[in-house]
Amino acid sequence: MSSAEPIYASRVLKLPLVTPDGDTVGRVDDLVIGPPTGETAPILLGLVAGVGRRRIFITAARVKHFETSGVVLGSSALDLHPFKQRTGELLLTSLLDRPMRGERVLDLSMRPRVSLYGRFGIAEVILGRRRAFGLTAKMRRVPWEEVGELFDVGEAAAELVKLRSMHPAETARHMQELTDEAREELVEAMQDEDLADVLEELPEEDQAEILEAMEPERAARVLEEMEPDDAADLLSELDQEHQTRLLEAMDPEEADPLRRLLIYEGHSAGGLMTPEPLVLLPDATVAEALARIRAEELPAAVASCVFVTQPPTQPPTGIYLGALSFQRLLREPPSTRLADLVDGQPEAVHPNMPEIAVAERLAAYNLLAVPVCDESGFLLGAVTVDDVLDRTLPVGWRTHQ
Repeated sequence: MSSAEPIYASRVLKLPLVTPDGDTVGRVDDLVIGPPTGETAPILLGLVAGVGRRRIFITAARVKHFETSGVVLGSSALDLHPFKQRTGELLLTSLLDRPMRGERVLDLSMRPRVSLYGRFGIAEVILGRRRAFGLTAKMRRVPWEEVGELFDVGEAAAELVKLRSMHPAETARHMQELTDEAREELVEAMQDEDLADVLEELPEEDQAEILEAMEPERAARVLEEMEPDDAADLLSELDQEHQTRLLEAMDPEEADPLRRLLIYEGHSAGGLMTPEPLVLLPDATVAEALARIRAEELPAAVASCVFVTQPPTQPPTGIYLGALSFQRLLREPPSTRLADLVDGQPEAVHPNMPEIAVAERLAAYNLLAVPVCDESGFLLGAVTVDDVLDRTLPVGWRTHQ
């Protein structure tokens, strides 16, 4: 479907869900639609997909484009927790065939858009009358505004959808201005992935307060969606008992990196580092490294640098051999082996190095990331420039944006 053509919502139902590699991982069961907010039309919030025997939610931000052959995702990462309909959300299947002024809703058309509130907006509603055997007698298209009552979820619910559809930093700023009751309603209305993004934008004391008010099972799911270093910082704000309970409720593969981070003092390289940097073996090529960097789910700061080590590549890795910036990789022939490019630089820092010394190292050598190694030279993680900025800026800087 080209960007000039409308996307008919009913035709998306049952389409295969396709990863960037072309693998089919499930099928679309439903579309989740947010109501109009005053500034914008109804928006596509995400998809409900059947993956195996699960019905899961996929945020619209993860949809790369719609094709007649399937819905193509921007990344292969999926949150396999069961879908739960949140406050203010409308399901396409509940809107189709709904009576509307003597006719019935036959379909909705969507168009791609560039907006703070969503990537796909509802443009038109297709109305008509049905004959026997499901045949359509008449069909007409009307702008969504003409049948706005179709999307009415109430003023309070619409405001919640508006807040959760903003950029996470904007949502976080508005969240700090809400009453306790309104904030709890917003937290309950948000999908886990979206809430994780917002928590990362809040001061840690606010993060802890929100997490402590949540059921442990959901709090664990939200922690799994956060970047590991941010999740570890948040856990460090909690008492030992609560911290242990949440770690035990998490998936072991998600909890293990956090446990490694929590070993280190918070204001050190170990406490700052990302425990899952991009690591490749020396026999990998420049082309392979660039392909890994292009992965949409990879945070920009992590994608800025590739670390080369002996096996294994999962921290703690084998011996650290060196790192290559994405700019360096772009200047080299695609078939070049990484072993032919690394020279042990940049020099690794010890996990106990104070955070201010790490910041000075990054600034002095114009680095975007610095490796963190133990005494044996095994890579434990990497401190990226955004980690350092977040910790060295004045307390409360987020509230002054």
